[in-house]
Amino acid sequence: MKTVSILVPESSVMQAIADPQYLFSAANQFLAASGKEPLFQVELVGAKKEIKLNDGRYSIHTDRLIKDIDQTDLVLIPALFGDMQAAIAKNKTLIPWVSEQYEKGAEVASLCVGAFLLASTGLLDGKKCSTHWGFQNEFRELFPEVEVMDGSVITEEHRIYSSGGANSYWCLLLHLLEKYTDRETAILASKYFAIDIDRDSQAAFSMFKGQKNHTDEAVKMAQDFIEKNIADRILVDDLASMLAVGRRSFERRFKLATNNTVQEYIHRVKIEAAKRQFENSRKNINEVMFDVGYTDTKAFRSMFKKITGLTPIAYRNKYNKMAEVEV
Repeated sequence: MKTVSILVPESSVMQAIADPQYLFSAANQFLAASGKEPLFQVELVGAKKEIKLNDGRYSIHTDRLIKDIDQTDLVLIPALFGDMQAAIAKNKTLIPWVSEQYEKGAEVASLCVGAFLLASTGLLDGKKCSTHWGFQNEFRELFPEVEVMDGSVITEEHRIYSSGGANSYWCLLLHLLEKYTDRETAILASKYFAIDIDRDSQAAFSMFKGQKNHTDEAVKMAQDFIEKNIADRILVDDLASMLAVGRRSFERRFKLATNNTVQEYIHRVKIEAAKRQFENSRKNINEVMFDVGYTDTKAFRSMFKKITGLTPIAYRNKYNKMAEVEV
């Protein structure tokens, strides 16, 4: 038997606790139906017998207290909710237990922004990590020793797993299920729960929000200029001259402040504007391309797919209900 310990932290997302409990319990039923022995002992664990969530609307009763657990096989850390630093502070008693279980040989997996609690253990230092695309900048600020994988749905390194945002964690749960059982069981579970088993990017769902949580006013001026002149061809030299800053110094400061090069930022702003047009207008691909300052169709399609994971046509067909489906 594999013991799956689903952590129940304070300020956590109830669904991110219930979903893995449901999946691994259902997997036992799938195995039994195929004539095999159930594999998973699934338990909810925490520092207290009862944890109240969502302002007391829900209560979760743990099966075991962490102080009574000597060893487990898999620790699942669910998504947190609200202010991440406050949530970490509320769960300080869980941090040494997670580290202890890892040192004893357990695998550890975080779901969505559960990565914040996982990173607080120090186990992710020097390693790669996935988390919700909307929290990546905050995560980088709090845990600079961790390499955030932009857009990644699943990251695995040295018995530590992490997943992308929201329902992306289902992809990690299926990945773990396949690892512990087999491909056939994982596919059966993916069909039962109607989850795409092989999705590897959350890029199509992410929204570029400008990355302005910094104090470099010159860089902010450059960001504002880029965002107000989407249709123009913007050169790095021109931006540096406008701000009376040397190009090399400007590029270094821009990268430090935004975690993007200037060119990366320009492309991301333009593609974000293109996404909004594909979602909300009837314009064709070329019209949108010209509106956001591209003149080369191949270059536009290539950059759009690099950033979103989808071609412009596929993105338009997926998110614009007004548009006729194109192929």
